[in-house]
Amino acid sequence: MSVLCIGNPGAGGTGKTTVALDLAARLRARGKHVAFLTRGYGGTLRDPVQVDPARHTAAEAGDEALLLAALAPTFLGANRALTARLALQAGADVLLMDDGLQNPTLAKTLSLLLIDGAAGFGNGRVIPAGPLREPVAAAAARCAAAVLIGPDATGALAQLPPGLPVLRARLVSEAPPLGPLLAFAGIGRPEKFRETLEAAGGDVTRLIPFPDHHPYTEAELLPLLDSAGGATLVTTPKDMVRIPPALRPRITPVGVRLEWLDAPDPLLDRLA
Repeated sequence: MSVLCIGNPGAGGTGKTTVALDLAARLRARGKHVAFLTRGYGGTLRDPVQVDPARHTAAEAGDEALLLAALAPTFLGANRALTARLALQAGADVLLMDDGLQNPTLAKTLSLLLIDGAAGFGNGRVIPAGPLREPVAAAAARCAAAVLIGPDATGALAQLPPGLPVLRARLVSEAPPLGPLLAFAGIGRPEKFRETLEAAGGDVTRLIPFPDHHPYTEAELLPLLDSAGGATLVTTPKDMVRIPPALRPRITPVGVRLEWLDAPDPLLDRLA
């Protein structure tokens, strides 16, 4: 059994779920029986359970857990050790932790430090003075490599320990709809959604940001639909699972995929 952890030193989104989905697909192609472990951030479930997208809602399991469960068995729980035991009993031989770098209850075979190149490490200070859960050096010391998403716009790489391998990757948007787009997103950095849409040729007329993991209501979204005019209302797949089901047919999700500039396969070779 191997444990792969995708983490970061800070609070907020850096693309961990996107990286986790990509690496899980690669491991499954190698014949591994992958299971995701997650706390189900934003949901109400706490006892260890296997996530069922047909039964659980985003309010119960959290949005990320539903995205993960669409690819591979996903086990949710506040207690990582108990959740891992449930996954192993179900036949998993690789446990992939979406977040959890600061959790000491599971020994990790391989941990990767994820960095959003546009945001970096903020002011480099720990909560409440800054965005970090722990100092960068402490987090990096437990990682086999860093993964930089996009250009290093803030000099984050200079804060890493010398000799820590760095893999570079970028987010590539799926083909957005033609014509003007009215975008909205409740993710760690909503502006990232605009950037990926425009990089793919999308004509974004406006971006409406919402808080990360925001639980949408019809009262919030109906005015957006009414004001769209000739524009297509678009959002992320992560947001889509938090939208009332009755409104989903009127909104178009546009996802992203990870494009590696440095192949991660040598690191995956370390997983038995």
